[in-house]
Amino acid sequence: MTAVDSAPELAPDPDLTAADVAWDLDPLVDGGGAGGVIALLDRADETADAIGEIRGRVGGLDAAGLAQVMTRMAEVADLVGRAQSWAGLRFATDMADAERAALAQQVEERAAAISTRLVFFEIEWAALDAADVDALLGDQVLDFCRHHLRSLRRYRDHLLSEAEEKLLTEKAVTGSSAWSRLFEELSADIRVDLDGDGDASASLEEGLSRLADPDREVRRSAAEAVTAALAPGLRTRAYVFNTLLADKATDDRLRSYGSWIASRNLSNEASDESVRALVDAVVARYDIPQQWYRLKASLLGIDRLADYDRMAPLGTDDERFGWTAAKTVVLDAYESFSPEMAGVARKFFDDRWIDAPVREGKRPGAFCAYTVPSRNPYVFLNWTGRRRDVLTLAHELGHGLHAYLARRQGVFHQATPLTLAETASVFGETVTFGRLLAETDDPGQRLALLAESLEGTIATVFRQIAMNRFEDAVHTERRDVGELSTDRFGELWTQTQAALLGDSVELTAGYSTWWSYIPHFIATPGYVYAYAYGQLLALSVYRRYEEGGAAFVTRYLDLLRAGGSMSPEDLGRLVDCDLADPGFWDGGLGIVQSQLDAAIEAASAAGHPKRG
Repeated sequence: MTAVDSAPELAPDPDLTAADVAWDLDPLVDGGGAGGVIALLDRADETADAIGEIRGRVGGLDAAGLAQVMTRMAEVADLVGRAQSWAGLRFATDMADAERAALAQQVEERAAAISTRLVFFEIEWAALDAADVDALLGDQVLDFCRHHLRSLRRYRDHLLSEAEEKLLTEKAVTGSSAWSRLFEELSADIRVDLDGDGDASASLEEGLSRLADPDREVRRSAAEAVTAALAPGLRTRAYVFNTLLADKATDDRLRSYGSWIASRNLSNEASDESVRALVDAVVARYDIPQQWYRLKASLLGIDRLADYDRMAPLGTDDERFGWTAAKTVVLDAYESFSPEMAGVARKFFDDRWIDAPVREGKRPGAFCAYTVPSRNPYVFLNWTGRRRDVLTLAHELGHGLHAYLARRQGVFHQATPLTLAETASVFGETVTFGRLLAETDDPGQRLALLAESLEGTIATVFRQIAMNRFEDAVHTERRDVGELSTDRFGELWTQTQAALLGDSVELTAGYSTWWSYIPHFIATPGYVYAYAYGQLLALSVYRRYEEGGAAFVTRYLDLLRAGGSMSPEDLGRLVDCDLADPGFWDGGLGIVQSQLDAAIEAASAAGHPKRG
């Protein structure tokens, strides 16, 4: 045996895999572990019992009395939120662990029971006369919860009786929440055979990351492997989706919502008309991604892209980023905009608020958990060392920055509606992209970066609206026709994707099942259009920054600090954006067009013809 034959296999570079980047969840429960979770819920139970003593008397409260009740409500939200965050985040890192799963379920059941006992408040509050409400909310003692209380009144026409509301809240634990958890566990169990040797040991996240490989054969085989991995549980995931579609239809009927999306719009503080204007504006510009994909095909030297080619890099090398280098890039980018932003972002690294590596049983994707204002937010990643992961890190840190700066607003006003939730994340990603671009002189690499940015925008704006069109189709058909077959899901997915891509991309047969791993369809129906809303808003905000320079920084940070304490329209005014103007979306789409134009010019500078 030669020395080479006997040499041990080198372990993966821990910096490249971010192997040691694990979060510390102990502060959520003051170091108490699972026992600390139960203690928090016990305290929440006691506080909820105390609040229950005012049942039937909400209408008789003065402003000071209402403030006392809302302070106790905030205590309950903090206690339950900390318990849910610890159990849920711990479960997300290993969804195959039965003990973690059981605790997460126990927490959800107890949280639902606590919420059930407080249903009376929302019903009694909604029943008050508008004049009485205005008089109460005019008192500054209610500043910490004013917008929240006003927002609760928006549901006045959709609330049921207290008994019905309690029943629906309790049944949700074994209904929609249980089905969502099943879908998450099924998705976490998906294993991909990337090497074709029968060893399906890669995660779905790893399989999807190979779609950004420079080798077309690698991309093609990865797509086929993902399709094969989705097949075994496809029927079960389709049944879960069908069940939740029917469940939502029942809820909407009982609550007198006029359409499947109406409750989401109300939650987002967005009118049905404004959302329709957004969707129509984006659909009308499907020519932007189609033009890009035709040009990209010529840049890659192929006649027509296949679905697995869309994220192919245009650079000549497969650049990989270690965790240390990624941290430096992102912090430097944030520092270039605001030292305060960089200081907050640095805390996520230094104080262990990030969980990064890919692990067995870990939930796919990336997110930022706000938790509660009394504690810190956390960032969840599946790090594969691609440049895209660097921008994902910047994106999720933007969410974290938003959560951290808005924590002073308290539990009622920290979070924004979904329509503004992507503002800081997209802004942070855009600042980081600008940093990467500024440090790149080579025309070919500049083209690769510009292409990656444009494709990120296409994925966030146009693909999300195409997914909204898919949701619209399946919700409508489930209500009008009945249960959808797996083939019918695939047909509607293919139709709505084909509308987006036109003849610029070939949709392969296997792609028809790729709807079946997307969690937003299951857990948060109607969510996806908020990505397009947030992206176009964030691009407009970034344009204001380019125009205003350093003078804009304070206004932007004020926007983040405001959290959800105002309506979306009022928040937009802080950064000179008129969200009530239907033409606002055209302005954002104009910025996307300018991104396309910049990529076309970069292609020309790199020696490629101007084609589209």
